[in-house]
Amino acid sequence: MPIIARQITDKEIKRFDKPGWYAVGGVSGLLIQLHSTGNPKQPFTRSWIVRVRFGGKRQVFGIGSYPQVSLSEARNKARELVNRIKDGVDIKHEKKQAKSAFLDAQSTQKTFKECAEAYLEAHSKDYSNEKHRDQWRSTLESYAYPIIGNMLVNDLSMRNILDVLLQKTEKKDQKGQFWYIKTETAKRLLGRVKSILDFAIANEYRSGTNPAQWSGYLETQLPSPKKISKVEHFPSLPYQQIGDFMPLLKENGSISALALEFLILTAVRSGSVRNAEWSEIDFDRKIWTIPAEHAKARKEHRVPLSPEAMKVLNIVPQIEGCSIIFPSPRGKALSDMALSSLMKGMQERGILNSEAVPHGFRSTFRMWAAELTNYPEDLRKIASMHTVSDSVLKAYERTDLIEKRRNMMNEWAKFIYKPSIKATSNIRSFRSAK
Repeated sequence: MPIIARQITDKEIKRFDKPGWYAVGGVSGLLIQLHSTGNPKQPFTRSWIVRVRFGGKRQVFGIGSYPQVSLSEARNKARELVNRIKDGVDIKHEKKQAKSAFLDAQSTQKTFKECAEAYLEAHSKDYSNEKHRDQWRSTLESYAYPIIGNMLVNDLSMRNILDVLLQKTEKKDQKGQFWYIKTETAKRLLGRVKSILDFAIANEYRSGTNPAQWSGYLETQLPSPKKISKVEHFPSLPYQQIGDFMPLLKENGSISALALEFLILTAVRSGSVRNAEWSEIDFDRKIWTIPAEHAKARKEHRVPLSPEAMKVLNIVPQIEGCSIIFPSPRGKALSDMALSSLMKGMQERGILNSEAVPHGFRSTFRMWAAELTNYPEDLRKIASMHTVSDSVLKAYERTDLIEKRRNMMNEWAKFIYKPSIKATSNIRSFRSAK
């Protein structure tokens, strides 16, 4: 039988004053270890050690520090450990398994914010521009992170998503719940939260249903966004007034004005125009090929260029070493505010008595095409880079639709430079503005 040391007391433990291991008795192999700290005020740390033999080898286990683990607690823990070893339990193997299980659990326990940041990083190439990425992050930081950011994605329920969508907010003079006051923003945030939780499920950070799913889940708790408010479109210039606006725009002569004129002629998004490069223009075929990275839909888009659009390109000076067609003074792409500021300046000087913005000219084009032409709706949508069905896109890819669109864009170009029969009261000449 193993020899068990005499049982010592707490007072005796406190009198030990040299580094080493001391048997405390009561249980075979139970020791207290003194380790020097080099601190005169607290010269030693004391911890409990149990030495046992298993499989013919001596093994050492720590069971806590003293006095956090008292003398009586240490004896009970040591006794339990010794008895388990006698029963054939491999304690070291058991501890390794427990540690591995803990690390596995830690690796899969991700908070919503951690998953959101990982999603943003994984999809960094998907955003049409930095502004789009910032909009994602801004809505998450403003509305989602304060409520569910630190929650584990595996613990999120539909109730937590509703807490986000029904949080208190205000807009101008309105106060109320997010879903009802800022419906469009809330709808976009919901789509982003759903994408992040889909990402978490795919990476096995979460199991079960996505609680941000609308169909069959949130639709049972909230009214449809369509029933709450209408989508607010960008203010646009009525097509009846554009014939009077274009000559005034041409008088400006700045790079921003040329970019805006090209935007109106091509009926595409502002970002595609501002980032356009000379290499994208086929001067022989009169086609502008917008690469996927310059298009919001992340798909290549071809634009037939009217003679008027080609004239704009011929006016713009090509700067050596600069690939951008409409560069800023620093040789980089114009900012989104450049075109907006141009129109705002016209409004402030009384030249344009309309709240129209550059993004609204696509609506101007679509209204003209819908009311004054016989071109099919899908053709009109494709021309302005509007979303269409997959079947239409496949047809677009395999037919000569670009030539049909060329006829439409040529008609549009002729129309916008034709003065209205009666000059409108909403637009005045630069020269007459005071």
